[in-house]
Amino acid sequence: MSKTLEEKRTIVSELKETLSESQLAVVIDFKGLSVSEISDLRNRLRPAGAVCKVAKNTLMRIAVDGDQSWQPLTEFLADSSAFLLVKDDLGGAIKAYQDFQKATKKTELRGGVMEGRALSEADIKAITELPSKEELMARLAGALNAIPTKLAVGLNAVPTKLAVGIKEVPGSLVRAIKAVSEKEDSQAA
Repeated sequence: MSKTLEEKRTIVSELKETLSESQLAVVIDFKGLSVSEISDLRNRLRPAGAVCKVAKNTLMRIAVDGDQSWQPLTEFLADSSAFLLVKDDLGGAIKAYQDFQKATKKTELRGGVMEGRALSEADIKAITELPSKEELMARLAGALNAIPTKLAVGLNAVPTKLAVGIKEVPGSLVRAIKAVSEKEDSQAA
């Protein structure tokens, strides 16, 4: 049973909205998948912030028409296509799809689009090797925390007492003050 023109317009507007929220679109051939298998794929993708949309290629062409960031998607539209639209965790979504693909052995990855650039299967697999957002944030926090720690360790490394009644001062600071003082003494003489 074919869809009415109004239903097709609704599908196109939903695709446009989902694409506008997505960072990555992956096209897969879903031929041979049952409804329960597609539901399984959708359930696997959900925790990674991704959705699986099954739509006719013609409707996807209309949805990306005029949008330069998604235009390269049209080169992957052939036969029966499903679209994995990823909003957040790129690597997690691709890993979820790869796990599903290994389990069913029925789908085939055609390619994808990210930031207006067409991605090959190898490019998409390379995304899975990138650290997750949480891991990057942890690394950054560790690096930022290391700076004051190293500074504090450096300042406390060689404590030396000044004869002028100041409490302990780091050795490098004492040497710098002494060098300036000796220079001023030699210039005065």
